[in-house]
Amino acid sequence: MTARVLVVDDDSEMADTVADYLTGHGYRAECAVGGKAAIAALKKKEFDAVITDLRMDQLDGMDVLEASRQEDPTRPVLIMTAFGTIDGAIEAVRRGAFHYLTKPFKMEETVVWLARALADRGLRRENDQLRKVVQERLGFRNLIGKSQVMQQLYDLLERVGATSAPVLIVGESGTGKELVAQALHFDGPRARAPFVPINCAAISETLLESELFGHTRGAFTGASEAKKGLFVEADTGTLFLDEIGELPVTLQAKLLRAIETSTVRPVGGGLERKVDVRIVAATNRDLARAVQEKRFREDLYYRLHVIPIHLPPLRAHREDIPLLIEAFASRFAEKHPDSPKREFSGEVLRRMVELPWPGNVRELKNTIERLLLLARGKRIDLRDLAQAMPEALPESMAALAAEIVPLRVMTRRYVEWVLAQTGNNKIRTAQLLGIDASTIYRMLSREDDDL
Repeated sequence: MTARVLVVDDDSEMADTVADYLTGHGYRAECAVGGKAAIAALKKKEFDAVITDLRMDQLDGMDVLEASRQEDPTRPVLIMTAFGTIDGAIEAVRRGAFHYLTKPFKMEETVVWLARALADRGLRRENDQLRKVVQERLGFRNLIGKSQVMQQLYDLLERVGATSAPVLIVGESGTGKELVAQALHFDGPRARAPFVPINCAAISETLLESELFGHTRGAFTGASEAKKGLFVEADTGTLFLDEIGELPVTLQAKLLRAIETSTVRPVGGGLERKVDVRIVAATNRDLARAVQEKRFREDLYYRLHVIPIHLPPLRAHREDIPLLIEAFASRFAEKHPDSPKREFSGEVLRRMVELPWPGNVRELKNTIERLLLLARGKRIDLRDLAQAMPEALPESMAALAAEIVPLRVMTRRYVEWVLAQTGNNKIRTAQLLGIDASTIYRMLSREDDDL
């Protein structure tokens, strides 16, 4: 992609001279006469680098530097300055400029420093991406769970990660499909290349084609600039197509061709481009049924279904829930170091293992964070769980709302339920309910409560 450079000087002839020279050396150079015009241009368009004079009327090079860094801190800025203002140029470098050029300077020198600045930006972005990956990714060696189903998943991921074959990840919402896709990428041979995700259900059909394949300038209303598309962005890496079952039928044929030929053609025509992309798709739908119902192309289904990975719902490996709770609580503590330290009571842990978790691991994670934020004391108990997650109450308790009974009957039923959660520990039950243990004994010894 040709780098776009903004050349800024209040001397229009000087700006034109530098811009023409850069254009002749393969850059897309544009001029801005003065700092005010430069700042307006930076707000309207994306530039890969800025070359600006230091001394200008009204808004000077320092103002342009500050505006550029606010818009994009990674964008390099080169300062042009006269010999007598070198101190100001050095100050600009201290404040974030990449380098300064002393007038009169040789044009070849400008090209050399511009190339260095753009290369430095590329390295910084790559390092930032890798650092983000290290901090945020969950490769399969770090996926949480010791159950047999998780061990089987780890084994499959380890074998699949070394290949470039298409993968279709199938699982309910919240089971971690994108985390598995990241694990396949970052623990495989493409780890140093881009991982590019897109949610096929989150973008309108008219924009989705452009997002995937790019578009030429003027391809449609508003396409003032060419766009390369996500296939090109993911070149040599992985393209993760989340919610593939929502892909419009009109785009399925074009996706199939891109996968089979390893080429993409942007919207609006233009030349085809060769790409080397591993496709990892994910869905929570039954694609086989969608094929039968003619809502999903059969040939595309089998092209994606080369290696299927079925993620188990959380209810299929409940024994991992305590490990997940511990891990999420630890991450919460790192994210919110000033929050009070809390622990989960045994009653809460037992109840959370029993819950159905229709939202799977995502729901569990959100519930943990809610409990850690809203709990009233250092120990999270059943009252906190019921407040943060009312559906955590068993059906027998929820049914009370639909049955009108005397208050003494409802009270006793509730006490008996709490007793069941504490393993019939009357002292612990009394602590949870905020009453004396003797009250529980008296309540349970009464014979006039018709249950």
